[in-house]
Amino acid sequence: MPLFDPVVLACLTLVVIFTLISGLDDLILDLAIISGWVHRKFLQLMELPPFEQSTRCAPEKRIAIMVPLWQEHRVIGKMLEHNIAAIRYTNYDFFVGVYPNDVFTVEAVTEAEKRYPRLHRVTCPHDGPTSKGDCLNWIYQGILLYEQETGAHFDVALTHDAEDLIHPESLGVINRYTDKFDMVQIPVLPLPTPFWQLTHGVYCDEFAEFQTKDIFVRQMLGGFVPSNGVGTGYTRKALHALAGSAANRVFEPGCLTEDYENGLRLHQLGLSQIFVPIRFANGHPVATREYFPQSFRSAVKQRTRWIIGIALQTWERHGWRGSVPTVYWFWRDRKGLLGNPVSLLANCIFLYGLCTWLWCHVCGIPWGLKAAILHPVLTRLLSFTFAMQFVRTSVRMFCSGRIYGWLFSVGVPIRTLWANAVNSLATLLAIWRYATTRLRRKPLVWLKTEHFYPSRQALMRHKRKLGEVLVTHGYLSPEHLPLALSSQPQGTRLGEHLIRLGLLTEEQLYEALSLQQNVTLCRIDPVSVRRDVARSLPVKYISRWRVFPVQVVDGCLSLAGPELPAEELEDKLRSFTRLELRFHLITPGNFQQLERALL
Repeated sequence: MPLFDPVVLACLTLVVIFTLISGLDDLILDLAIISGWVHRKFLQLMELPPFEQSTRCAPEKRIAIMVPLWQEHRVIGKMLEHNIAAIRYTNYDFFVGVYPNDVFTVEAVTEAEKRYPRLHRVTCPHDGPTSKGDCLNWIYQGILLYEQETGAHFDVALTHDAEDLIHPESLGVINRYTDKFDMVQIPVLPLPTPFWQLTHGVYCDEFAEFQTKDIFVRQMLGGFVPSNGVGTGYTRKALHALAGSAANRVFEPGCLTEDYENGLRLHQLGLSQIFVPIRFANGHPVATREYFPQSFRSAVKQRTRWIIGIALQTWERHGWRGSVPTVYWFWRDRKGLLGNPVSLLANCIFLYGLCTWLWCHVCGIPWGLKAAILHPVLTRLLSFTFAMQFVRTSVRMFCSGRIYGWLFSVGVPIRTLWANAVNSLATLLAIWRYATTRLRRKPLVWLKTEHFYPSRQALMRHKRKLGEVLVTHGYLSPEHLPLALSSQPQGTRLGEHLIRLGLLTEEQLYEALSLQQNVTLCRIDPVSVRRDVARSLPVKYISRWRVFPVQVVDGCLSLAGPELPAEELEDKLRSFTRLELRFHLITPGNFQQLERALL
């Protein structure tokens, strides 16, 4: 073992030097965020309005939500269904970009377009995949064409992805902040997952720390605000400036991280930017939520794209030019090219030292590694870097605990080691892929990661409350709602209570429920239901589960009931048929009619 000590000494010296430089760099941000309660000072500096004013008081600008797609047919329908039902804003439209050779996604969007008048499909003129930026450019052209054909005018363009869970208040916040800023970035946070899912937990930790600490110091020190790719609102002024500076390319099609590029471009053009601070409503952060990759392989794939775009392509396109703050943040964004492999090397040295110590302890051999390496100067540097790492881990635990709870934050040290492995491999792959494509003179294309949408249980807390829907759509007067809530018996649902009070009819209640759940409300005539379809489920299950098979069309079995089935019930229903299931709401009275006539 001691034979290898000189090599370990050289590697350890490299690790200590880089860790010292990087640690001091991180310490600057930690001190800045702690000193003087930066959050509060930053809010005062930017004169940000209270949360309620942000979302409720300003007149609604018209917002175009841009969603680029490539092979997203499995999730786009659920994304549109949930978000259209949940968003607390009225003046918006979705513009969804598809490729002509992505047949399944085209079909899914075409089907959704029939259901939602505010949804518009934009087909790229060439096959895909190209890049996300290219698809977004064609969506922007589709918006301009729609404006020309209809006379509409959109004041703000907002970017989102097919897996996004848009917070109900997000559009209201962007609407308010675009009065003052040309680019507004809503926080983006991963949805919580169990403690043992280390890969997704790494995303939770990193996003929580970056958006709690780094981004605010970045703005205070005069750095540019990178777009997160989703939840980014651009004013028309910003869109025109981006298009005018790059031959009508609002998004750079050759860049794999067009969002980061746009943040830099807008800063260079002198336009104002803001990252909206994380605020909480009803115990949950006002942020775009989504599931990020949960397997090691998919996380490496996604981070490879991020590293290529943020570190390598931006370096190639912009070098180290710019103001002192800009160059500093270039360093912050690119130091992972060296830092990630060095972190992996540090872990390997630690493992080597541990194995050496165990071997020597078991065999009774003096530990040569100690004598060869731990001389006074290196010992002091190791102690100092260890202390800085302790501070860094503590800060990350605080940021993660603030969003995901303190029990979750206990796993930060373990997830940090896992993050080192993911980021190191992604860095090496990014360098290799970037170098080979440049040598072969081939374009870098969209590195798509697999997406899935949250379960119905995860989505329910983002739905508008029934009382809000009833008042907003005129089914219930604002004065009656607090009175009904105060007199609502325990165990009785609000809708049932309102019907008993005579303030609502059954039909009105179910119209409101269809708006809340964004599910079609039907009135099914028993004569229109074929008996063989009605008997496609056992009679005992129809009565027990309160779902009625009513129609088979285009490979879909339509089921109707007074309540949407829970996720567990959906799984049971799928065991009876291979057809795709589609649910519709009917009133309890209509359900009883079907039972009497057909069962």
